[in-house]
Amino acid sequence: MEKSATGAVTESNDRREAAPASLRGEHVAPDRLVLARGIFTGPSAKISDELYAVVKGGAAVRERHSLRLPKGATAHTNTYFGRFAASYWQRWTTVTEVKASAVLEVAGKANIRLVASDIAGHRRIIATAVATASGQVSLAAPLDQFVDGGALWLEFDAIGGELAITELAWTAPAPETVRPVAIAICTFNRAEDCAHTVAALASDPTVLAAIDAVYVVDQGTDLVENRPLFQQVLPDFGDKLRYLRQPNLGGAGGFTRGLYEVSAANEHADVILMDDDILCEPETVLRLQAFANLTVEPTLVGAQMLFLLNPDYLNVGAEEVHLHELKHGQKVPKALRNTSMLKKNQERRVDAGYNAWWTCLIPAEVVKKIGLPVPIFFQWDDVEYGIRAREHGFVTVTLPNAAVWHADFYWKDYDDWARYFSTRNSLIVGALHTDLDGKAITREFFRYIAEHLVGMQYGLVHTTLQGIEDFMKGPKVLRDGGIDALAAARGTRNDYPETIKHPAATPPVNSADIQIRRASGEPSRVTLVLIKRAITQWTGRTQPGLIGVTREDAHWWHVGLFDHVVVTDASQSGVRVRRRDKARARALLLRAYRTLRKLRKELPALQAEYRAAVPELTSRENWARLYGIDPS
Repeated sequence: MEKSATGAVTESNDRREAAPASLRGEHVAPDRLVLARGIFTGPSAKISDELYAVVKGGAAVRERHSLRLPKGATAHTNTYFGRFAASYWQRWTTVTEVKASAVLEVAGKANIRLVASDIAGHRRIIATAVATASGQVSLAAPLDQFVDGGALWLEFDAIGGELAITELAWTAPAPETVRPVAIAICTFNRAEDCAHTVAALASDPTVLAAIDAVYVVDQGTDLVENRPLFQQVLPDFGDKLRYLRQPNLGGAGGFTRGLYEVSAANEHADVILMDDDILCEPETVLRLQAFANLTVEPTLVGAQMLFLLNPDYLNVGAEEVHLHELKHGQKVPKALRNTSMLKKNQERRVDAGYNAWWTCLIPAEVVKKIGLPVPIFFQWDDVEYGIRAREHGFVTVTLPNAAVWHADFYWKDYDDWARYFSTRNSLIVGALHTDLDGKAITREFFRYIAEHLVGMQYGLVHTTLQGIEDFMKGPKVLRDGGIDALAAARGTRNDYPETIKHPAATPPVNSADIQIRRASGEPSRVTLVLIKRAITQWTGRTQPGLIGVTREDAHWWHVGLFDHVVVTDASQSGVRVRRRDKARARALLLRAYRTLRKLRKELPALQAEYRAAVPELTSRENWARLYGIDPS
């Protein structure tokens, strides 16, 4: 039996009774539901205020939910967090008209405009108001001309005196019932980050009141409950917070624990899955919850991801998966990618294939109908669940203007132990949800492996082959939830020196011998160049000397020209040293040939085996076994 950080019992034979009272209770709907609020400054000084509102003509006084303009100034909310995503609300929800209202303190006169855009970003005024006295102002807009794109926002002019704007909200008639919602945060040895995420939820009383439970699933040894900040905000949650400890079962195991607990407590409750290491925008929780309460059919609602180190940049507007190519994280056509939200708005509606679990709401109906996630530990678990949900009739919407900040992906080196799970799990998900072409898949893997052998990334080739080989063991490889696989993926990489990151100032070579060589452009005849580089590496006709290569130049066609290379790690925190090793390359090439030949032969049978195992893998009984819980 486990206890929460407050001492409350969190494991018992009656899981419903162990859940927070608010999660089990009835929810009375208001007359109007708040869809989004006016926010004027971010949750951190790192975040530009212009992601929330833009002011011209004087210095404004900004607070989280209020904005004070000097005489003659203007402001607008045609910004990332300030806009109302009208296209998405018209396409996916029952809302036919939205009302924007605010309380104004007017010293002279104020003009207010409710403005819309279309798919091309053309501006049109929907409604206007003139305020000469303080009070509430409301403007309404029908959601009837936004199917393919467009948004709504407000504009303010302070004429003749100061203007203060507070209690700005976008509202619509509420549904008959408002569903309870819980947040599940999975963490592993990111205790300080997780404590800040929990504190962010507690920082907004309106958001905190809307949340019925928070489950913090701690799988690490550096415990969140030991952080002073976590202890400091615990009283703010009252009975709502549950702190659970369990073995490290990866993101799949941690997030599934939240789904497992909440669905046992209330089969009608939605669950928002949230990463531990994000910079959390609490308003996003309110927006996801409101959208989910008003969709025509139960819908997975995902937040977008902004980059943590480049906070105004959007990762991607919406993503999809190309299963036949085993590629996830693919940009939906016409979606924005790696784009500054200070310079461009997402006007076009783009429909997602799935949403990653940095922050994503899962409706209760989805869990009830399709079960729990597959225990694949890490990588592709969110993809698989989104695909399976769609196969059962549940779509995913990635909602603009609802986002969190997550670590920038391109600062993480591709040559990492996580490549094991990416490889293995891509095959598992592909096998479950499409008929993979064994010939095409093995040809692509061989090409991939050849490129990395030419680039002297022998450990990366080993990790990739390890993932393929474990996939071929069948569903039994998932029996322990990934604990042994993690240890093997990490441990065996130590045999490959080029996988080790060294301090840039003290690499295990003579720095004076390093000669920087820049890459030319990408070759036009890639296959021919790959063959030439392979011959060069095999015959040892590489250029002599110790060569330094920057991260931006670390392409296989450039690195393959040399025998001994110092390459900058993608994290920019160190370097890796690669050295030609013909014997190792030969052994890995032979291993790859045998592995891929076996994969091509056995793939049809493996697909059938994995598909047959899904009901058992995703069952509550299987997850209870992994958690060490008595499901009775």
